[in-house]
Amino acid sequence: MRSFRIVLLGCLLFSITSETFAQFGPIKKWAEEELLSSAALKKAHTGISIYEPATGRYWYSYQDDHYFTPASNTKIFSLYTGLRLLGDSLPALRYLLTDTVLYVKGTADPAFLHPDYKVQPAWDLLLQSKQPIVVVPAVNENKRFGSGWAWSDYADYYQPELNEWPIYGNVAWVRHQRDTTTISPRMFNDSLHLSVRRDDTLKELLIEREEHSNRFAVAYNGKDWSIQTGEVPFVTGNTTDLTGRLQDTLHKSVTVAAPGIPGTDQPFSLLKGIPVDSLFLPMMHRSDNFFAEQTLMMCSALLWDTISTARTIAFMQKSYLANLPDSPKWVDGSGLSRYNLFTPRDFVSVLADMYKTYPSERLYALFPTGGKGTLKNYYKQQFVHAKTGTLSGCVALSGYLVTKKNKTLIFSVLVNNHNNSATAVRRSVESFLTQIWEKY
Repeated sequence: MRSFRIVLLGCLLFSITSETFAQFGPIKKWAEEELLSSAALKKAHTGISIYEPATGRYWYSYQDDHYFTPASNTKIFSLYTGLRLLGDSLPALRYLLTDTVLYVKGTADPAFLHPDYKVQPAWDLLLQSKQPIVVVPAVNENKRFGSGWAWSDYADYYQPELNEWPIYGNVAWVRHQRDTTTISPRMFNDSLHLSVRRDDTLKELLIEREEHSNRFAVAYNGKDWSIQTGEVPFVTGNTTDLTGRLQDTLHKSVTVAAPGIPGTDQPFSLLKGIPVDSLFLPMMHRSDNFFAEQTLMMCSALLWDTISTARTIAFMQKSYLANLPDSPKWVDGSGLSRYNLFTPRDFVSVLADMYKTYPSERLYALFPTGGKGTLKNYYKQQFVHAKTGTLSGCVALSGYLVTKKNKTLIFSVLVNNHNNSATAVRRSVESFLTQIWEKY
């Protein structure tokens, strides 16, 4: 009898294994014989995880418990954090209105006077105030750059400085046409801050900045009469520098609170800002590093009245992320840092919890799909809603895939240490995922 049971169990296991192979064998073949063996990936370090939330079943896994630098896939964790902690609106600022003074304190809201946003609750409060405005410095434990960022990228548009009260997205916006160059904030629009030269060998507008000062240099091709624009981060400085910019923009007195000034120890009210999704959508679609970083900072400011990315990350890892399959090394919000280390199944786990918690219509709108955002040149059939990630040697894609038979899958493909073009790697991954979409 015991032998019969063993044989029966063996037959059952063989039947299950055979059924599984028959169902998902093609995926294994496509992955191992085509994707992993392709010229773009065969010498790379690759991890793949494909999961079906409806059945709780993994369709395919390859090195999904190995750690990878995820680049901008890190923004998936920042989005998840923002959804969990921020509520329906951004925290625009904290304020205390007295009979004689309006005290205000920054909450790291990146939308303040950002050209993408016409609705400006914090600006309206400041503009309408009849009392003198006094800025109370926030407790900010962050530095101007994230841990592990490239120091030489200080003047690149994708790496603005981080601070307690961003203004204009913490970048200078340059516009040039023919022989006229303007820059905003307008306080930079003078010869002390802006130098302009003609260089007819240039193919596009060149904008540079000195490393430690707000001295900008613009070079243009005088034969190009089109409107050309660009942006470059400015040095944010301290609270005194902030009040100077606010005063210049508001055309009214703005000062810094002296330490221990009476009245500032009273509870501040919170002014709500724009809806969170109006920030999350560009954060995910154009992979906005600044918005992602400030999201984690806003969460900290909202919960503890202290700005600290590390504190937000630690809180999330002890609470909502406590049951991740693998413990990630998570250090920033954008993925600019190469210190970040995550596994593919970590991404699948977070994406699955988001799928279970929030309407799919909302998630699919926040994630880029084919022909849009960072996927504008890929997935024209629009069957994926996913976040890209790119650093030198790193390509990542994680998100949701809806097959032709309307099965929803959650996937993560992380590629590190490739020595090919990012486009070649992305095309190989696109071909692999397209086959899954077509067959299933």
